[in-house]
Amino acid sequence: MFKGFRSFLLRGNVVDLAVGIVIGAAFTAVVTGFVSAFLTPLVGVATGAVGDFTQKTFEVGGTKFPYGLFVNAVIGFVLVSAVIYFAVVVPVGKLQDRFEKSKPAPAAKVDCPECLSSIPAAAIRCSFCTTEVAARPGLPAQSQALQSH
Repeated sequence: MFKGFRSFLLRGNVVDLAVGIVIGAAFTAVVTGFVSAFLTPLVGVATGAVGDFTQKTFEVGGTKFPYGLFVNAVIGFVLVSAVIYFAVVVPVGKLQDRFEKSKPAPAAKVDCPECLSSIPAAAIRCSFCTTEVAARPGLPAQSQALQSH
């Protein structure tokens, strides 16, 4: 019983997931700290308030509605999303573009006149139905490929 549990825990994807969650939690703390220490006070400066709306409420029929909690949550969400986008997503995307190898252009394709499968334009025979396509009219690329051999 413990052997199966041990093998489950030591699977690569379980360990990778655990590491990802721990790093994600630590990163969340960093982003949240940055937002609460720097960006939320900037919102307060822009609005002429403290930047903390948790105490804002309105009352209807003797019941208090703490709308400030919602406003704080929305502001926090927008700020955290902006930090993650501009500090992580954009730079990682540019880094991936820089290191991504250029992909070769796909070979030109034509349809086989017999089975209508898509085959390379330079093919002499259809790979699906094995029909010779080089001498067929309407497929000039095959004729040119045949003449160049």
